[in-house]
Formats: sequence, structure tokens, C-alpha cells
Amino acid sequence: MLRTLWRFSRPHTIIGTTLSIIALYLISIDTLSFFNPVIGHLLIALFSCLAGNIYIVGLNQIYDVEIDRINKPELPLPAGDLSVSSARGIVIVSGILSVGTALTQGIFLSLVVLSSLFLGTIYSLPPVRLKRFHFWAAFSIFTVRGFIINLGIYLHFIYIMSGYIFIPGKIWVLTIFMFGFGLIIAWYKDIPDVHGDRHFRIITFAVDIGQKTVFRIGTALLIVLYIGMILSGFLILSGINRPVFVLAHALILLVLLYRSRKVDPSEQKSMTDHYQFVWKLFYLEYIVFPASCLL
Repeated sequence: MLRTLWRFSRPHTIIGTTLSIIALYLISIDTLSFFNPVIGHLLIALFSCLAGNIYIVGLNQIYDVEIDRINKPELPLPAGDLSVSSARGIVIVSGILSVGTALTQGIFLSLVVLSSLFLGTIYSLPPVRLKRFHFWAAFSIFTVRGFIINLGIYLHFIYIMSGYIFIPGKIWVLTIFMFGFGLIIAWYKDIPDVHGDRHFRIITFAVDIGQKTVFRIGTALLIVLYIGMILSGFLILSGINRPVFVLAHALILLVLLYRSRKVDPSEQKSMTDHYQFVWKLFYLEYIVFPASCLL
């Protein structure tokens, strides 16, 4: 049962959320170098955001179960490992725990959770169901992964630990980078799923303009983002370990260029593997960035 729940939670999103919350906590501690951090602030925010994550991905699976029979038959619902009624129970409890915890922690965590759950709900839930429209589907993802998480969680930690509200340049750089990264994740996740999406008239970007075109656009944007980070390390950012920051992003860019040449976006396994690779780059940013601040 625990294995089924883990699969239902969509582990790649759980890992991404966990690393982003921890990274923003560490960056806020680096900013407040005079302050003795309290680990409880991190654990409570992490619990609330992870419960919200499960609510969002679980709700999506409930309303996508027929599509997933074609696109992702290995998921617990289409595979028959979890009933829809059980999935609804998990989603409801997760949503209540997420919101209830956030409301005890102040304005910023409450806003992060409420806005994320709102966008996650209208992304999946009829009659709005934003996932039917590629712009609004992407908007939901890059808004949460880009702006809401990075700015909101940082402000939560800064305010709850110091009573002040301020956003340094390094958080703006990270936010802009993750905004672009969230857009790419939104595009890439639909490339392997065009058959099911087309069958159920879900007009994703990949369905609209083609898998190869979306892959090329996404790869070009990723390259621009990493070049931007390298230049930021030289020209904009202060209070970081510049050699570590620049070298790490340069190496990641080289690996990305090499890896992208081997991808066939029209072949489901090839593109699914590359999508998971892009998620690993997402994880890596939330390791490299705080490490560069702390070193």
C-alpha cells in the first residue's frame, strides 16, 4: 500500500518540492547570517507544501484516469492498484492538512498554499479544466513552480524568522530561472502523451504544433536559461561562490547539449526518459544554488 501511495504522489514532483523548500530555507538562512535558524519552520512548511503537492497531483490523476489508460497505464488508478474512492479520500485529507497547517503559519505560507491549490484545482477540475488549453496549462505550472514557490516560500522564511520583508537579487535570479524551467516542464510533460491527449481533445502545445517543434523550442530555452545563469554569476550575483556557481552551470549546460542530441521526441520512451532527465536538472539547481550561497 505504501508503494502505491508513493506512486500516486508522483515522486518526481515530491522530490522537486522537497528540494525547493529546503533550498529556499538555506538561502534565507544565508541572507539572515546573524540568525540562529529553527528547524521547525522548515519541517512545518515542508509538510504543508508536500500535502498540497499530493492534493494537486492526486486530483489530476482522478480526472485524467481515462487519458492515463492510454498515456500512463502504469499509474495506480489506470493499473487498478488504487480505487477512485480511495484516491478521493487521499486528495481530500491532503488538501485539508495542507491548508490547515499553512493557516497556522502566517500570511505568506497561507498565500503559497491557497494559490497553489487553487491553480492546481482549476487545472484539473471541470468545467474550467485549464489543462485543455496549452497556454493556461503552462501558466498554472510555471506560476506555481516559478513565482509562487520561490518568492512566497522565501518571504515566509524571512518574515517568520526575522519579522522583515525583503527580496535580494539572488532570489529574483532564481525565480526567473525557475519560471522558465517551469514553462519547459509544462511543455515537455505533454510531448510523450500526444496520443491520449489527441484522442480526448486535450490541445496541448505538443498536439498543437508538433512534438519535435516543442522539443526544439524547449531545448533552446533551456540553453538560454543556463547561459543566463552563467552570465549572472559573472555580472549580477553577489554573496555567492562565483567559481562554483559558474562552473557548475557550465558543466550542466554541456551535459544538456550532449543529452539532447540523442532524444527522439516522437518516440515515447525516449522523450519520457528525457523529461525525467530535465526534472533531475530541476533538482540539481536547488542543490547548486544554495550551495553556492553557503560556500
